[in-house]
Amino acid sequence: MAAQTLLPIGFITKAHGIRGEVSVEYHADSPRLLQGELYLRAGSAPPARQKVASWRRDNARLLLRFEGIADRTAAERLRGAEILVPADALPELDDGEVYLHALLGLSVIEVKEDGSESPVGSLENINSPAGQELWTIRTPAGEEKLFPAVPEFVRDIDLDRGEVRITPPPGLFDL
Repeated sequence: MAAQTLLPIGFITKAHGIRGEVSVEYHADSPRLLQGELYLRAGSAPPARQKVASWRRDNARLLLRFEGIADRTAAERLRGAEILVPADALPELDDGEVYLHALLGLSVIEVKEDGSESPVGSLENINSPAGQELWTIRTPAGEEKLFPAVPEFVRDIDLDRGEVRITPPPGLFDL
């Protein structure tokens, strides 16, 4: 049996209260994924299956309580753990939509103002500080280039060809 692909949907930031709840940085749109098969991975340990006993919103935070975690001490041990779900549990996308994990490893090609193209590297990581998607592109020379992935700079994503074409502002990669 082949190992299933697990994808991160968030991580535990801290314990909350005294009854075993944890505060979560959650990257999915809907808590629906919390009702199915779920895994926690702490550090380099293999993912461990876990079941959500309850969840609730507290202002902008998502609070979870897991089965078997009944007090603050047990919840505190989960701090920093990634929350993972099987890839096949993700909902179907509409046409033109793509999951961010599908972009990782794509070749990044810069389209210049004159229409010429040049390879930049491969998409290595995606972060969203302050709600802005920021791509980390690894060049063939091993350098890291940061790219603000706003719609006006992302020209085309072609998963079949394994490429993404970008039109960064002039001089962005010269910094």
